[in-house]
Amino acid sequence: MRKVTIFLGMLVLLCYTSCESKKHEKKDETKYLVSSPIQKDTSITKDYVCQIHSIRHIELRALEKGYLKHIYVDEGQFVKKGQQMFHIMPNVYQADLQKAKAEAEVAEIEFKNTQLLADGNVVSSNELAMAKAEFDRAKAEVALAETHLCFTDIRAPFDGIMDHLEAREGSLLDEGELLTTLSDNSKMWVYFNVPEAEYLDYITSAKKDKKQEVELLMANNKKFNQPGVVETIEGEFNNETGNIAFRATFDNPDRILRHGETGSILMTVPLKNVLLIPQKATFEVLDKKYVFVIDKDDKVRQREVTIGAELQHLFVVEKGLSKDDKVLLEGIRMVKNGEKIHYVFEKPDKILTSLDLYAE
Repeated sequence: MRKVTIFLGMLVLLCYTSCESKKHEKKDETKYLVSSPIQKDTSITKDYVCQIHSIRHIELRALEKGYLKHIYVDEGQFVKKGQQMFHIMPNVYQADLQKAKAEAEVAEIEFKNTQLLADGNVVSSNELAMAKAEFDRAKAEVALAETHLCFTDIRAPFDGIMDHLEAREGSLLDEGELLTTLSDNSKMWVYFNVPEAEYLDYITSAKKDKKQEVELLMANNKKFNQPGVVETIEGEFNNETGNIAFRATFDNPDRILRHGETGSILMTVPLKNVLLIPQKATFEVLDKKYVFVIDKDDKVRQREVTIGAELQHLFVVEKGLSKDDKVLLEGIRMVKNGEKIHYVFEKPDKILTSLDLYAE
């Protein structure tokens, strides 16, 4: 019985040793895919929160005091340049105009009589000059009364869309009281803030004879159907945020965009001579990104990297790697820091092609 037990024990030990041997042999035979970062020019699309403004957005106010007699338009209506919008009761201003005209007629008669007398040397030239001045003053009063009367008709200064009515018919208006706002939406000015570092990258790489084209992502997460161009950059940085305001202009033929909307500007930013690695080569530990680098002894070493930008399938590496480093691409979860491995090196260009890269 004792011999049988010993025999079984040796058999189990032999099987275990054989399995372990096969396991180590299998592990030793595993070869991992390795490549190097590639250094090249590319570009990324950055998005910036933006505010959308009409190219002209003004307040329409009452220029004269009086009762609002008629409103000829409605909220949200498209109005044409010169179209009558509001009418303030004109009775007082019509009476002032009639009075001014009557006084002007009297002054004209006196001037003509004085001129006849002056021609006959009955009155002096000074009296003629005084009569002429009085006539000119009366004509000026007529022009002033006509202007005040014209102010009772409020017309659209340009084609646009009107906003909320701030007064109703019959309201007693004070001089300067707000009636509505009017927006010219034929073109839109879109403002967005750019950090200082990105501004410097843009201003040093931008072509002087060509304006930067941008796209607008609307609030419904769809792209606006017209391209825009960056036309101006403000003169000063905001000291609190470190940003500077850019302004892009978009044609708005279908009047889709309205004053006060928000969205995101999508701008293509060129990147010169940057290091690219596949995203799958990285892993995270406590919100920091790492890669496994193969040292001269074929051992994997964990190394932290700083990511500058994200592309499709790729990361732009700012710090932590050089173009000569060898980076583990596959089997990241199967190796341990400091472990020696067998690997196959693949050229970076071939790796990028297999990732369906969109880079220039």
